[in-house]
Amino acid sequence: MASRPRAKMAVADRAKQFLPFAALKGLPEALAEKERVVVPKIVLSDDMAEELNQKMREIIPGRIISVVYFHKGEYLKVTGMVARFDRNSRMLQVVNTRINLDDVLDVEI
Repeated sequence: MASRPRAKMAVADRAKQFLPFAALKGLPEALAEKERVVVPKIVLSDDMAEELNQKMREIIPGRIISVVYFHKGEYLKVTGMVARFDRNSRMLQVVNTRINLDDVLDVEI
């Protein structure tokens, strides 16, 4: 009895064989969350608030800026183009990141 030639496997299916295997799904994310250090939000002094207000006056859509802001117990920094800046709704959008102006610690223009 002659053996039949095996059908070729598609390249995409062959590639799946070599994908990393995670025996414990979600473990890396859980460990990263546990390592995160939660910090209290800094209350700006009057001088710091005035300096921040001066910097905010220079923000215009299309300009590249860096913003340090408080989000869910930690301070993050985002750099990119200002997509939207609305003083009335107290919102700043840098690329796709929306930031409440009350959470901004520092701005670099």
